[in-house]
Amino acid sequence: VQLQASGGGLVQPGGSLRLSCEASEDTLDYYSIAYFRQAPGKDREGVGCIPSTDDRTYYADSVQGRFTISRDKAKNTVYLQMDSLKPEDTAVYYCAARRDSGLGCTLVAPYYFWGQGTLVTVSS
Repeated sequence: VQLQASGGGLVQPGGSLRLSCEASEDTLDYYSIAYFRQAPGKDREGVGCIPSTDDRTYYADSVQGRFTISRDKAKNTVYLQMDSLKPEDTAVYYCAARRDSGLGCTLVAPYYFWGQGTLVTVSS
């Protein structure tokens, strides 16, 4: 399993940004994909996830209603659409994969495959 995250950058508060996580072939057929983030001096935090079997996404309370995860299996890519961005969303964002259990995705269980991070900076 290989993952490559991209799409980070500088955005003003209230703005939007879309991250992409391109996975190796067939990964999205068997693995949940999650986005995590780590701000300077803080622990890594789960942002949201999507399972391989359906579209039942799950989000952390801190981003619920502002962030949306979607998947394009034809492009082997999972997207994180981030709207109404706040300065506290500034972090390095990572995508990760874990084999599906058939019970939906989770941000609690360990993820064993990680992409490189992409920096998102929300600042005026």
